[in-house]
Amino acid sequence: MGEITGSFEEAVAESGRVLAIYGQVLPSTLTNLQLIGEIQESPEEEIRVVRGESEITEAPGKVQKVWLEPDGALAYPPTIQAILNADLILIGPGSLYTSILPNLLVKDLTEAIQASKAETYFICNVATQRGETDGFNASDHVAVLEQHVQKQIFNLVLCNRNFKGELGQGTEWVVADKKLHENYRVYEADLVDDLYPWRHSSKKLAKAVISLYEERTGPLNY
Repeated sequence: MGEITGSFEEAVAESGRVLAIYGQVLPSTLTNLQLIGEIQESPEEEIRVVRGESEITEAPGKVQKVWLEPDGALAYPPTIQAILNADLILIGPGSLYTSILPNLLVKDLTEAIQASKAETYFICNVATQRGETDGFNASDHVAVLEQHVQKQIFNLVLCNRNFKGELGQGTEWVVADKKLHENYRVYEADLVDDLYPWRHSSKKLAKAVISLYEERTGPLNY
């Protein structure tokens, strides 16, 4: 699409029109970036540097950290403005190291989130993801995010509490553990899709988010 429209910015806008997206999709940056990760198979093994989103997920071992190259890419100004004007900011769900973190690592985005008057919720994944978050509980997800951005940016962490259903092999439920409750404002609800329990139900999740927001601010004007 970028080749057809002549720019990444126009490609994002045109993709939204083609897919009939309700709302607006804004990129975190217009700079062409590469995601780099450090992976270690075991404490006895040396840390390896892996380049590329799919390569990081597929590489055997545990992800230690990720970063972007080139360093210092500037955020897309309309995205910063949207964050500053927002009433509510939702971060997640999604692949922790290869979807959520790359956006938060773009210069000025986390600063904009902190500067915004909006409530900021982290929506924790329902289940672990093989190759990225094996063995993680909810506090592990939040810890990884805040270690990378070096800031505490969430007002609330939203977690699933319905653990009924069969997950795929090598996948486990993500639980709102004691450490999370001790350090963050946490809300737990039934958020799983009944047919695909490793995913969120969009309707259940939307209902929980709106209810939480209205508790703090009053009813929304539609």
